Amino acid sequence: MSTPRFLQLPPAVRRTTVRTPRGSFAVLEALPVGEPERHPALLVPGFTGSKEDFLGVLQTLTGAGRRVLALDMRGQHDSPGCDDPSRYLLPELGADVAEILVALGPEPVHLVGHSFGGLVTREAVLAEPAMVASYTLMASGPAAIDGPSAQKAAALRDALTGALSMEQIWQIKLGPDARAAGWAEEIIEFLRHRYLNNCTTGLVTMAGELLSAPDRTADLAKAADDTDLPIMVLYGEDDDAWLPETQAAMSARLEAARVVIPGAAHSPAWEAPETTAHALTDFWNSAERR
Repeated sequence: MSTPRFLQLPPAVRRTTVRTPRGSFAVLEALPVGEPERHPALLVPGFTGSKEDFLGVLQTLTGAGRRVLALDMRGQHDSPGCDDPSRYLLPELGADVAEILVALGPEPVHLVGHSFGGLVTREAVLAEPAMVASYTLMASGPAAIDGPSAQKAAALRDALTGALSMEQIWQIKLGPDARAAGWAEEIIEFLRHRYLNNCTTGLVTMAGELLSAPDRTADLAKAADDTDLPIMVLYGEDDDAWLPETQAAMSARLEAARVVIPGAAHSPAWEAPETTAHALTDFWNSAERR
């Protein structure tokens, strides 16, 4: 079967693997023309997401002369998983990200965490602040998710711990929802493949973490103050996961830069890629001038 158009990689992007003492992780790696001249960047997706969520921004982000990687976390899509639930707890996933930062070094890395990936990368920042050149929370929040998104995560967790397989959940609920949303058939097929490729143990445990994460904003604010770490909170004006006012309040507590992306909801890198890429590039360049 030929590769769907939306998954065909730009010339500067390739699929590869980052190997660390904690395991191997699938990435999309985007390289600039010529030698990279700036700090690299690492983009971490959310719950049920993958590195492909950032396809729309990778090429643009290399334009300033930096290497940019988008990650599949442990058990996500193309990254190997395991059946040990403890390896999917937030501190453990954060430790994975911290090892990847070390592997990308020796210079500090611009780190971006989308949605649940924001909770994961926060753990990495708290553990290894010296390895982070700047930190962006993209459509993420200060603590456990609530509202309709929490209900969806809980329903998936409960179905997987019950009698249903991921294939059955796709056939009964997720596939029909994707078609009702009007997605193109090639996108629906990719989403199905990605769901089925996820480690079930990982999905169940990560859902539990998403639903119970503590508020560590004060810890992050102190770490940023101690290390002079630039932080940005970036989200869509219509975000329906963590509400915009929740993210704005988190930004104020962090004394962080705040960017609201017009015309975007919970996935700015997909829904408004050029605007999101330019906001990230401006923030990263500013952080390097400090």
